[in-house]
Amino acid sequence: MGEGGQRMEQAVEQAVAALAAPVDDALSKAAAEGHPGWPEVAEWTERVKRVVLHERVLSVLRSEIPALAECLLQLLRRVPLPEGLRPEQVVQRFVPRLPAVRQLLSEDVEAAFEGDPAAKSFGEILAAYPSIHAIAVYRLAHELVRLQVPQLPRIMTEHAHARTGIDIHPGARIGRRFFIDHGTGVVIGETSEIGDRVRLYHGVTLGAFSPRRGQVVRGVKRHPSIGDDVTIYPGATILGGETVVGAGSVVNGNAYVTASVPPNSRVVPQTPRQEIRQRGDSGSAHRWDL
Repeated sequence: MGEGGQRMEQAVEQAVAALAAPVDDALSKAAAEGHPGWPEVAEWTERVKRVVLHERVLSVLRSEIPALAECLLQLLRRVPLPEGLRPEQVVQRFVPRLPAVRQLLSEDVEAAFEGDPAAKSFGEILAAYPSIHAIAVYRLAHELVRLQVPQLPRIMTEHAHARTGIDIHPGARIGRRFFIDHGTGVVIGETSEIGDRVRLYHGVTLGAFSPRRGQVVRGVKRHPSIGDDVTIYPGATILGGETVVGAGSVVNGNAYVTASVPPNSRVVPQTPRQEIRQRGDSGSAHRWDL
């Protein structure tokens, strides 16, 4: 082996030794806690989503539901469940909730059809609207949150986020007939509470103020509450756990809301100053005075 080869071998050995060395850091703690792989959770998520959104053939359901239950059982055995909660108990409680999730999603599809004049059919919404898929995954993941399952719900909704650009934390509480139009860039934080018949547009953030030490406010309501029949237009940002947007209100695009809004109000941000400059006759056609 030449000198170059020896140096490469030494470099490899140094990297191997350093990566194998026991350390007390966040990555080591994560490995000790245990966690399932993203691909396995994503595959299970897509299968169970397909069942609740599409599948109605009795023979298929009789084979797919037990298979999904067994897959969930295996995933649950790889996460640190709360003391006293067994994977079998979670599966036994989760599976009977699937029909109720389907009913909620059916109402969400109806809300999309009623709210979007561009929608030509229910089938188009189900097949083509990214918000329906993000909401479907959220509603499934939220059932696992209610059953005190860690990790899996977050992986599920982050999978949906990666596919749709819509970020809904599984811990958020969302009412019936929920519709997100377009959807790209929507963020709904963990402690958000959203009423019935609420409509959001792309770029809406239901967020929290950034603390210096996030663990200090864990478990505290940090995100806003949105009343029934509220519409929030593109780019609006609503922050804070004490912020309540009253029922029947409208929040215009690009609004920045950090205080509560009374029911049946309209939030109108101040129109920004805009200057239009016209190019002169002289000079290059590609030269602009910006």
